Amino acid sequence: MKFIGTDIPGVHLVQPEPLRDERGYFARTWCAQEFADHGLNPALVQCNVSFTAQRGTLRGMHYQTAPHAEAKLIRVLRGRIHDVLLDLREGTPGFGRWQAFELDSGNATMLYVPEGVAHGFVTLADNTEMFYQMSTGYSGAHAAGVRWNDPAFKIQWPLDNPRLSPRDQQHPLWNQPTDCGDLK
Repeated sequence: MKFIGTDIPGVHLVQPEPLRDERGYFARTWCAQEFADHGLNPALVQCNVSFTAQRGTLRGMHYQTAPHAEAKLIRVLRGRIHDVLLDLREGTPGFGRWQAFELDSGNATMLYVPEGVAHGFVTLADNTEMFYQMSTGYSGAHAAGVRWNDPAFKIQWPLDNPRLSPRDQQHPLWNQPTDCGDLK
C-alpha cells in the first residue's frame, strides 16, 4: 500500500498496490503493522456500510468526541463522492482547515481520517455505497457534528442545495454549544 500525506496532518490517502495477472488482481487494503509504521491508529473494531440512493445527498460533518474519538478508513465500493475533512483538533497545525477529495469505485483509493477530524461527503452519483473501518465503536452520547456550510470554515462544496437529513440540517455552528459541551 502507498500512504500519501495530505495538507491536514495525520490524514492520508491510502492506495492499494494491486498484483495483476490475466484473471484480474489481488491487493491488500488493510495491514495493522503498515498503518502503525506510518503513525496511524491500527485499531480496527467496527466496520460499517453506507448506501445513498440519490446523487446530491450530503452527509456530515460528523465526528465523535473523547473518550470515544474515532479514526476511520473510508473506501467507495460503488459510485463517486466529494469527500471533505475538517480538522477540529485544537492546538494542531491543521486546526480549522478543511480539504476535499474525490473518491470513486474505479480508483480504489481509501482515505484515512484521524481522531478529531470531522468527515462529510456529498454523493456525485446515484446508488453510492461506502465501506468504513473504525477504530472504536459508535457512541451516541459522543456523536457530534458541525454544520456543513458553517461560515467559520468556508468549505467549498460542488453544489449549493444538497439533500440533508434533519439531523445534519441542525448541526450547530462552530461557536455554538452542543450536547457534548462547547466546541470552542
